[in-house]
Parts: sequence; structure tokens; C-alpha cells
Amino acid sequence: MSGVSGVDAGRWSRDDPVVQWLLGGDPAIRWQTLRDLVGAPEDEVRAERARVENEGWGARLLGLQDDSGTWGGTVWKPEDRDATDSVVLLLALLGAEGDRTRAALDRTAAGVDWGEEWGRSAFFDGEVEPCINGRVLTAGAPYGHATETMLGKLLDTQQADGGWNCYAETRDDPGSFHSTVCVVEALAAYRDAGGPTDVDLPLHRGQEYLLERRMMRRRSTGELIDEGWLTAAFPYYWRYDVLRGLDHLRSAGLPYDERAAEAVEVIARQRGADGRWKLDSPLPGRPAVAFETVGEPSRWNTLRALRVLDWAGVQSTP
Repeated sequence: MSGVSGVDAGRWSRDDPVVQWLLGGDPAIRWQTLRDLVGAPEDEVRAERARVENEGWGARLLGLQDDSGTWGGTVWKPEDRDATDSVVLLLALLGAEGDRTRAALDRTAAGVDWGEEWGRSAFFDGEVEPCINGRVLTAGAPYGHATETMLGKLLDTQQADGGWNCYAETRDDPGSFHSTVCVVEALAAYRDAGGPTDVDLPLHRGQEYLLERRMMRRRSTGELIDEGWLTAAFPYYWRYDVLRGLDHLRSAGLPYDERAAEAVEVIARQRGADGRWKLDSPLPGRPAVAFETVGEPSRWNTLRALRVLDWAGVQSTP
């Protein structure tokens, strides 16, 4: 791999300038930096994580919930990103936990459904599209809202090639990277939350779908599917990119696989001279909370890129 050299996947010094910069960010960034890069003691990580629901981005998101249990007044919006399905996913990605967060998610579970179109299905039971259902299960699992109804919908919509696709009409239609990454994240979250159903096989098949395509290429021709996947966004909502896919494999506990090497190299080459990664173009639509500025160094992308490179056993040269 040009531009990278082998290192032990390991821990970073708190004195490293980039780590210091990460630790100067929001509590959601700080606790994950302490856990994933610094290797801090569990009690320190836990104490920092407890701040997420009361400070910064997490507190702001929780403060936007209405009395009915929704965000943005509805379960989903086609354009903006301030509706319930988007915000509950963000809370999970931030790692919010504690009484305030659980009360908010319980309020959603008790009072929110998908409306007449989906037969008043409870919010955490999902609707029909795996890209949406995957995000909702990812959001609900850490808070005790991983329903078997939702899981069944996801398992029933896996394609013959191992992926998922919101627009599939038959089981033999090809999977979609966008839908697949949403679902494999959900199955891993369900598993890690202690869900009673064994999901190892469908999870493995979904991860193989990504790896067989080298995280970004058509299996049939080897061509790059989408140039946009080489740039990383956060929040990513439904959108696939190679950093999101790699970070899933890492967080799900997979050992590094050489089929991911090209995608890892893409990430390594994007490191700036200051040792940081920038925020690339965001998804269109108004977010519930603005996290970072496009074109500026991104703590989210830098944290995720560094832990992916640690997972792969490589480091980039700024």
C-alpha cells in the first residue's frame, strides 16, 4: 500500500497533537477517543460518556424532542434530517446514555408510530424499507428497543447476494451498498445488545457483500461504483462511503481483511499535513443540529479514520 506503513493496531499518547485536538471536542468525541485511541481506564471513559446527554451535541438533540416523542414533528422526512428516525440514530452514534436518554427513547417507543400508511406500526417495529429499518434498529438496540418484529423484517429482506436493497422487487435483485451498510450496522447493534436471535450468519453474509466488492467496486467488472463514496460525510444517515463501511467492520470485531486494503489506502491518503481529515460534502437537507463545517478539519472523520487505520495495522504520513 503506497503512502502507508505497517504498525501495530494500538493506542495513542494523550500528548499527540491530534489526540489533544480530539480531546478538546464534544463529549461524544472525547469518550470515543479515550476508548478507541488512548485506551483509557473504563471508569474514565464511562464518566466522559455520561456527559454526552447533558452537554454539547447530545444535550441539544435531546432538547429538541417534543411531548409526543417525535423530533421534527414526524417519524421521517424525505428532505430534511431533523425527523425522529435521523435523530435517534444520531443519539446512538454519539453514544448518549443515561436516564435522560432512556426516557426520551421510551417516550418515542410509547407514543410514535409510522402512521396509516404502515398500519400504525410502532416506531421500533419499523416499516418495510431495510435502509430505514436498519437505522431504527441501530438506534433502538442500545436502549432496549431492539424488537424481534423489526429484526424479522430485516432478515426476511436479505437478498440472494447477501446484501439488502430498499428498491428490490425480488430476492434475486442485486443488493445496495447504502441499504446493506445500514442493516449490517443494525445486526451488529442487535447482537451486541444481547438480542436473543442468532444473527451471525446474515451479518457475515452482509459483511461479505461489502468485502467481495472491495468496499467500493462492482463484483462483475471491478469498476468503482461511485466516486462520492471516496469522500466521508458525518452524519451519514442512509449514505454509504468507504470510511463508514470500514468503521463498521472494525467496530463489529472483524479482523482486518486484505480485501479492504484499497479502501484503507483511500482513507490514509486523505490525511492532511496537520494530521487531520476534513469534512467532505454533507448530505442535502437541514440537520437537527449542525456538527461541523464542510471543508474544515473534522473531529468525526479524524477519529474514525485513525481507529480504522489502527484496525488495519497501518498509519499514514501527514
